[in-house]
Amino acid sequence: MTRPLRLEFSGAIYHVTSRGDRQEPIFRTDGDRHAWLGVLATVCARFRWNVHAFCLMGNHYHLLVETPDGNLARGMRQLNGEFTQRFNFRHRIVGHLFQGRYKAILVQRQTYLLALSRYVVLNPVRAGMVTSADLWPWSSYSMTCCDAPAPEWLDTHWLLSQFGEERGAAVHAYRDFVASGRGAASPLLGTRHQLVLGDDAFVKRFYAGEMLTHRTETSRTQKRGVALALHEYRGNCATAGEAMARAYLSGAYTMPEIAEHFTVHYRTVSRAVKKFEADSCALRSPSPPECPNVRPDPSQMSECQT
Repeated sequence: MTRPLRLEFSGAIYHVTSRGDRQEPIFRTDGDRHAWLGVLATVCARFRWNVHAFCLMGNHYHLLVETPDGNLARGMRQLNGEFTQRFNFRHRIVGHLFQGRYKAILVQRQTYLLALSRYVVLNPVRAGMVTSADLWPWSSYSMTCCDAPAPEWLDTHWLLSQFGEERGAAVHAYRDFVASGRGAASPLLGTRHQLVLGDDAFVKRFYAGEMLTHRTETSRTQKRGVALALHEYRGNCATAGEAMARAYLSGAYTMPEIAEHFTVHYRTVSRAVKKFEADSCALRSPSPPECPNVRPDPSQMSECQT
């Protein structure tokens, strides 16, 4: 089984979920919930995370987090690792607390962040644990509505700014927005290949910049669903050699497939890839050479630069 692709870059926003091993509770008491929030505060301070929404359930949690430094994996390792230690110490047990690795979906801010923030705080309502979001004390809802003090790591400004400049009116509109979400379809249904939640342009733009990294961390089938078509590589790149190299480095196509499309021998594709990688390393720039219409994220580097 291939490991899922970890999508990390500066400013990335994620919907993160982490579940208890064998579906067992990860929060037995309110003390456990306070401990988790304490660890989260430490992680946010250390890794400069901004949390847009969160919700603690019984056997899992939801976290909507922005990473200015592109360090989700490091932060999650500390969050789940340190909380597991505290949980085991409190309850005098040993072993795993969480079910494997967390699940993280890359989120487009403009299209999905607002809807996801509502989805997260409505989890207890959907589960029948409470009748309205304000009755659940272990989410960001009350903090966003100014009914409870908001910690420094919780960014309520962006969410409320979507409802106007005057804070009181914005809070009222936010309450109405959340209440109207009961029974609404999950925004996560729009997730592409269990990896990315955004419109077509967002998905294509991200993968165009991501294709020089992580190419062995996910299946070719999974990547092909979001990579450019072969003719698009040719249309967007200055030379056929660059187009062949970028198509191969996306991880979505084999050399024989690329060779057949470009009507060349597969060894020609191999030489093009080697030349492209060598040229990219020689430039020593913070991002690989760009096709005119394919703009990689400036925080990404080619493998030989990392």
